[in-house]
Amino acid sequence: MTSPLSRTRSRRATSSIAVRVAHTVLGGLVALGWLLLPVARPGPGDSAEWRGKGPVTEEVSAAPGQGGTSADDLVLPVAAVVVAGSLAAYASVRRIRRARTRTTPGKAVPGTVPLTELDRLARRSLVGTDDCVRTSAEELESVAALFGREAVGAYAEAVAFARSELMVAFRLRQRLDDTAPDDEEDQRETLEEIRARCAEAGRRLDAEAPGFDLLRALERSAPAALESAEARFRGLARRAPAAQATLAGLHERYAASAYLPVAGHVEQAKDRLVFATTHLNRARQSLDRSEVARAAAYLRAAEGAIGQADVLLTGVDRLAAELDAAAVRLPAALAGADTDLERARAVPAGAVGGALSGRVAHTGSVVADVRREAASGPYDPFDALRQVVRAAAALAGTPALGRDAERDLTLLDEACPVARGAVMAADDFVTTHRAVVGSEARTRLAEAERRLALSSLTFADVQRADALAGEARRLAERDVRTYGNPYGGPGGGDGVRGAVLGGILRGGSEPDGNTDPGGSSDPGGSSDPGGDIPGDVDSSDFAAAGVATVGDAAGGDAALGVASFGGPRTRYRRAVSAPAPVRTGSATPPPGP
Repeated sequence: MTSPLSRTRSRRATSSIAVRVAHTVLGGLVALGWLLLPVARPGPGDSAEWRGKGPVTEEVSAAPGQGGTSADDLVLPVAAVVVAGSLAAYASVRRIRRARTRTTPGKAVPGTVPLTELDRLARRSLVGTDDCVRTSAEELESVAALFGREAVGAYAEAVAFARSELMVAFRLRQRLDDTAPDDEEDQRETLEEIRARCAEAGRRLDAEAPGFDLLRALERSAPAALESAEARFRGLARRAPAAQATLAGLHERYAASAYLPVAGHVEQAKDRLVFATTHLNRARQSLDRSEVARAAAYLRAAEGAIGQADVLLTGVDRLAAELDAAAVRLPAALAGADTDLERARAVPAGAVGGALSGRVAHTGSVVADVRREAASGPYDPFDALRQVVRAAAALAGTPALGRDAERDLTLLDEACPVARGAVMAADDFVTTHRAVVGSEARTRLAEAERRLALSSLTFADVQRADALAGEARRLAERDVRTYGNPYGGPGGGDGVRGAVLGGILRGGSEPDGNTDPGGSSDPGGSSDPGGDIPGDVDSSDFAAAGVATVGDAAGGDAALGVASFGGPRTRYRRAVSAPAPVRTGSATPPPGP
């Protein structure tokens, strides 16, 4: 088959190459003839017959001890060969250099990845590596609960290393989004470094995965691990009604915008617990039949669902505590703003320009509006505190008032809880919807986390982190809306759709083109698209949920896998796809949510 490059090459280019080859061959023959010419000249005793004049004897003078050829006769041919070789080498180097630096459309160097494709691959690497790190951290928690923190120390270090590499990669991506360089080579180098950082993080996790699996040894410790998972499940099942009551209390005390980030958490947690119930039951049934590998696969899926249910319920309790704390802080923040206003109004009008008077008017208006909103009924403590702190910081930063280090520290302390609450809420959303959240939301979230983790934290850093967290949440919600609602419609009561949405089961196309259902943990994108749907998963559920599976594109069944340390694997699909009789009921079924 003709390659794309040869198909696009013009006939003129082909003829030009042929002419160059002919010139080279001709030059070589001329040089060879020149070298052999002295050898072919007649020596003493040879006669050269002239036409019409009879034989003529030509005397050839030769140096003593030499034949008919002198050293001087070889100088010119050798010099000609050296010059010709030098010119050919120079022309070859120029052609190679022009080919490498050519940027004309349609004249790309063979093997060079286009910039748009490289950008897509970098985004895919970010999403895949972030999923690997999140999945590994979740599984680490399950093992730590069973064996203790000391037993998982080395693996915790691996996760921390992978997270640090990933944060650098996200930082590079954010810098590229903020100020995209005009030079294509600079963009290419940045994208390549992003992929290299992600690959290094994946290699470290993959290197520790065998030891981690050996530590878990689910095939040997499955009964104990199952009991631990069931105990966690029962605790979460008891927490669900309390979280529902907490959410109802937030509805009564605060505005809808205050509790909107966790409005659907209880229902989603129940959905994950339904999935966990089914898979814990099946794990118990498999143990009763001595199918240890199958039980371990079901147990891994159940642990993933239990971990996400914990994230969702904990998010409700945390937000309630943060809103109450913000409501308590608000009066002090208002009092501090009043003090700033008094100081500003005490400055003589002629001492400063109109900038101070404008900020005084703005801060006074904000303070009055927040007081009126808080007194009139349910309000949003986060938004109220955010407005007051921002207006007070702008007023306190006026040069006419001078710098007050103690006041700056107070404003920083008041702004940090709001920003951290926004970052943690966005992180919970990405964690529990990570199968469909793309690289943009993750990049903004990572940058917000980085800024809050700075050793010399400033008020500007906190403000920027708060804004980035809000943007990350909006982008993630946009991705989920594009995907569709996985909890509604017929056949959605088994929790499978929510498990796919949360990345517990790998059954669909990943964001930013990262399609790797059931694939390996390599962020580079190797996959294992073969195999059948497990017997406990109906392929029609995925079609109804709008999940684009590998089977849809390949004409076969979808490949499903369960997430594991180091990234998604196919262990779940391979274990449950083996034919085995399935009995209804369970010896010790865990309670439902």
